[in-house]
Amino acid sequence: MTGAVNKSGYLFAVLAALFISFLAAAVITEEYFIIAAPFAVLVFYAGWQHTKIVFFLLLATLPFSFEYNFSPELGTDIPDEFLMLLTSLLFFAYWLYFPKAINKNVLQHPVIILLLVVISWSFLSVAFSSNPGISIKYLLAKGWYIGAFVLAPLIVFKEKRNIITASVVLVTSMLVVTLISLARHYREGFSFATINEAVSPFFRNHVNYSAMLVCIVPVLFAFYRFATTKNQKLFLAAAIALTLIALFYSYARGAWLALAVAAISLGLIKKKLLFYSYIVAILIAIGFFFWIKKEDRYLLYAHDYKTTIFHKNFGEHLVSTYKLNDVSTAERFYRWIAGVRMIKDNWLTGYGPNTFYDNYKGYAVPAYKTWVSDNPERSTVHNYFLLITIEQGIPGLIFFLLLLGALFYYSQYLYDRVKDEFYRTAALVTGVVLAMIMTVNFLSDLIETDKVGSLFFLCLSMLVVIDINTTKKLNSSSYIQRIS
Repeated sequence: MTGAVNKSGYLFAVLAALFISFLAAAVITEEYFIIAAPFAVLVFYAGWQHTKIVFFLLLATLPFSFEYNFSPELGTDIPDEFLMLLTSLLFFAYWLYFPKAINKNVLQHPVIILLLVVISWSFLSVAFSSNPGISIKYLLAKGWYIGAFVLAPLIVFKEKRNIITASVVLVTSMLVVTLISLARHYREGFSFATINEAVSPFFRNHVNYSAMLVCIVPVLFAFYRFATTKNQKLFLAAAIALTLIALFYSYARGAWLALAVAAISLGLIKKKLLFYSYIVAILIAIGFFFWIKKEDRYLLYAHDYKTTIFHKNFGEHLVSTYKLNDVSTAERFYRWIAGVRMIKDNWLTGYGPNTFYDNYKGYAVPAYKTWVSDNPERSTVHNYFLLITIEQGIPGLIFFLLLLGALFYYSQYLYDRVKDEFYRTAALVTGVVLAMIMTVNFLSDLIETDKVGSLFFLCLSMLVVIDINTTKKLNSSSYIQRIS
């Protein structure tokens, strides 16, 4: 008892001295933000005692977080980006303190090796960036994304119950945000014109909202499959219905397409064809690229600037999409063409991460210009694969495609190999979610966002964990059979 009291007294004395020191430094320098440092230390210490709780808290805040700009040049997502940083620091420190927290087989896993290659190339592309300042900011953010959603899960997800807890926390949080958004949207008559207002401030627009929302559908179906009571099944059936209704009223064509891709990818994984379908999709994309580019064939499909408008009615919006005179579709073509034309001048290392906006307008084709081409939001090319090629060069795209191919391969490979129903279902769901994420990223660039980027890296770490955890059990079973 006396030892505990002495320890508490010693800790109090250290923290008090730390607070007084930083308070004095803040007064002397008149930089009063310094006073936050001891509180950050206190938060870190509390997190060290409860690392898993910090990780689960991060997952809970993902759907609720909102963008905040301190200045035109500096913005962040509150509170999840601060929690990402805290989680990254905590788990990195934990790994240094307990090196055996991560099995050496994890660090030798092909997916982790490919991820390190992708990150290394990103670092290299920064050295050749047209704007090193904003590229370095990109790398810093990338660092705590990897720490929070790859490193932390590799430690936390060793136990099934932690995987279940993480899934429940994230899905429940997203369902709460969905209910809030639906209620606000209902007051406006579920109109297409007001969907962006209904999902703010949690999501920038209905595209970001629907992209995260559609990804929880397979998880809900997995929960339903493992439900053991009638009440659980009724609750989950209602949650699935609610999510599908919300998806319908999100008016997001990309998310609807992703839902169809989910059904297709489900069958492809079960038939061990997902990886081969991925290769075919790449070949088709390359073939289409050369076909549309030959003799400037893309100019034949240019829209009329005067008839390219934004529709408040969703039916008219769909018709205008088909006719290629919807403004969002037309503006995508405007940026895609500019992006493709940029590649030839910096095909090896690209223009540097986060630099598309600074460079693309000089490459744009006036025939595809729309009335929103001034781009006051400073948004990017709306195709993640093209964005990587522009900012990190063709090698950057190749490395990312290799990583993505490995993820699709492991999802179908683990579903086929693993006997444990929990992990088998987890591999199936992960592969389906990855297919949906890539579908929405063909029309957007959301891997770098907190909402969808977090899910991508969670899927990556999930496949590695499944492979390592089930390989251990397989080896253990083989050993038992040999000695018996």
